[in-house]
Amino acid sequence: MTFRQFAFNNVLRNKRLYIAYFLSSMFTVMVFFTFAIFAFHPAFSGGDINRNIIFGMAVAGGIIYVFSFFFVLYSMSSFLQSRKKEFGLLIMMGASDRQIRLMVFLENILIGFCATVGGILGGLIFAKFILLIAENVLIIEESLHFYFPAMAIAVTFGSFLVLFFLISIFVSFILRTNKLTDLIKGDKKSKGEPKASVFLSIIAAILLIAGYVTAVLVKGIFVVYAMIPVILVVVIGTYLLFTQLSVFIIRLLKKNKSIFWKKTNMLLFSDLSFRMKDNARTFFLVAIISTVAFSAIGSLYGFQSILTKDVKNSTLYDVTYSPWGDDTKEVIQQDIQKINAILEEDNIEAVSETMDEEIFNISEQISSVQIVKASDYNRFAALTGKEELHPAEMEAIVVGQSEAILTEDTKVDEMMMQEEIQIQDGREIIPSSIIQSAVLDIYNPYYVVNDSIYGQLGEPVRSDVSAVWAAKDAQEEQIIEVGRKLNEQLEHKAYSIDYSIYEINKTFGPILFIGLFIGIVFFVSAGSFLYFRLFTDLDEEKRKFKAIAKIGLTQKELKKVVNRQVALLFFSPIVVALVHGAVALTALSHLFNYNLTTESALVLGSFTVIQVIYFLIVRFIYVRQVRRTIL
Repeated sequence: MTFRQFAFNNVLRNKRLYIAYFLSSMFTVMVFFTFAIFAFHPAFSGGDINRNIIFGMAVAGGIIYVFSFFFVLYSMSSFLQSRKKEFGLLIMMGASDRQIRLMVFLENILIGFCATVGGILGGLIFAKFILLIAENVLIIEESLHFYFPAMAIAVTFGSFLVLFFLISIFVSFILRTNKLTDLIKGDKKSKGEPKASVFLSIIAAILLIAGYVTAVLVKGIFVVYAMIPVILVVVIGTYLLFTQLSVFIIRLLKKNKSIFWKKTNMLLFSDLSFRMKDNARTFFLVAIISTVAFSAIGSLYGFQSILTKDVKNSTLYDVTYSPWGDDTKEVIQQDIQKINAILEEDNIEAVSETMDEEIFNISEQISSVQIVKASDYNRFAALTGKEELHPAEMEAIVVGQSEAILTEDTKVDEMMMQEEIQIQDGREIIPSSIIQSAVLDIYNPYYVVNDSIYGQLGEPVRSDVSAVWAAKDAQEEQIIEVGRKLNEQLEHKAYSIDYSIYEINKTFGPILFIGLFIGIVFFVSAGSFLYFRLFTDLDEEKRKFKAIAKIGLTQKELKKVVNRQVALLFFSPIVVALVHGAVALTALSHLFNYNLTTESALVLGSFTVIQVIYFLIVRFIYVRQVRRTIL
């Protein structure tokens, strides 16, 4: 058997450990290859799409490539750590340090080559499916037909072969073999009882609580100012949580006899503190990476939701027209005729209303505020089926935009309630109430007054015109086409709400698509880190449970202990990441004064479901391995 065959057989014999490394690496290659397929697609050969989407794809591909470097480094360190005894036996049989480094180099090259080829083949298999999804998510007019991505294959194959080659050289160069006795003993060497600093444990709790409270309490622009300090505090607190506080809590539980001596808890807690201490850095890394994935995807999805819902809530009409201030009546009339012609051209039946918008100065505090006749308001309300307003003769109703966000309208509403509107005969109109409504396409709060008193308000400081159209039984695609034509012919004067949302989704779709891919790569990698750490200690766990089984441990008790142990180690960093992500998305909602509960629940819930499925698969494999040992 040649040395190359020996290295190849080593990979096959350690397939239980290498499989997660191989699959995760293959998935990373497949995602990078997917981006390459987009980047070199003929549909993106020019125009705005090339500048916007392809640039984002290139950045995302770079992020994944750099992350892959560190991911492979970590994975290899986990494997080398678990193979101390193997290296010791090889040295006893006459292997030199140079031969061991060469063996590690060949093994990594083999796995890297197979992962690269597998990732490219997997990408080709799912390429058409991914292109179909992207065509809808990215909202592009071009058809993303399937093509043979020769350039994408060459770039991906070359890039990752270089990556694995550099990693292999780096790992084999830094590899150091310890003393032979230490290698042979491997993980049998006693580490002593893990100790935790009470002071650092308290500091961890204080830092996390302070970070959470600050992130939840600050609002508006102060969220931006508090962001960096809160991130630093929470990151430090998370590290101390896993290295100190978790060990301290386990030691307290072990001292509690009612808990420690209950059923199989002794087996559960006996070495839990050791494993928490040994895996602290892994848990910290997983928690931070997962938090980045949760927060990035949640923020992108939430921000898109904020933009689209803000536009939806700003008007109830399919088409809205607001002329420029210096437009004459003839120009306004021509514009309205042009809008009617466009609607007729696309076979859309619509009803419309037109209103003069008159702006008045009420006081020094409230200047340039619009006052609307009740009859005008009610004409528009009837158009959309909303409730009419009927203020008394000397009464005014303050109307704010429905569910207005990203504004300080609430404060303006309250100021307007404190003002009295003077009319020409010296009497004063008293504001009586505040309501929220989108009946009129007016972004700022305004007054609605009785028609009989409106003529005594005096001369307005400015007068504008507003016109709206509500379509009857029109398809969304028709309204979007009307909006496109309006944007071409009456830019900044007339717009369609559906077309505005279409443009937002078209602009934001690539960002969300790219962010989702990067987040999934980070999340899968985080799950792989947990898999590596869990199965690195499997041989020791087998010996422990085999010894315990000889003194009466049943299969049911074994399964119960293993399930709890694996669940604690698997979900500890994920739960911390979910809490971090929930706090981060809460802070984002405070920044924009917008409730992101639904979006946050959807993002965090989806990742939780994925993690539970991953856990069930890993637990099944782990329990089966342990049970085979004691049967």
